[in-house]
Amino acid sequence: MTGRGRRRRTALYSAVAIAVVFAAFVGVLATRHDAKDRQATSPLLYKSAPALTGTNVLDGSHFDLTSLQGRFVLVNFFASWCQPCQQEQPQLVKWENESPSHAVVGVLFSDTPGPAKSFLQSNAGNWPAVADPSGQLALNYGVRAPPESYFVSPEGIVLYKFVGEVTASGLDAFVAAAKAKGY
Repeated sequence: MTGRGRRRRTALYSAVAIAVVFAAFVGVLATRHDAKDRQATSPLLYKSAPALTGTNVLDGSHFDLTSLQGRFVLVNFFASWCQPCQQEQPQLVKWENESPSHAVVGVLFSDTPGPAKSFLQSNAGNWPAVADPSGQLALNYGVRAPPESYFVSPEGIVLYKFVGEVTASGLDAFVAAAKAKGY
């Protein structure tokens, strides 16, 4: 075989190898699972939710998580500058509006009340949003970055932790699972 024939064969093998790698890459992207409603482990699971009290940035009133006992509550750590938080917001609105047994509580994460209030008001978020200027609430819940959420039973027990965005349909499934477990 001549040098020219070997180069053609090498080029053909290289092209086939590149095509296989590209096809595998496309296959992985096409079949990967959505990162929404992704559960995470936490030492808080199946324990009483840590105390959550503070000033509601929307109206200046005092908020206490215990005031929502009897409802499924999503404690959502968010920031106005957080792109996934912005994408998640319509899902939180939808979920909370579905049933009077649902409630959302926002906790500011590395954000200030002014931008957080504007963000919530412009995106129909009318639930309590608690300022956390010292970061103590985030520390108590073990939050690393927004959005992170904790799903609390009507009895005040942390049932699930989510890292990243959540969806209304995903939260509905978790409500159904919690009810099936007797919560």
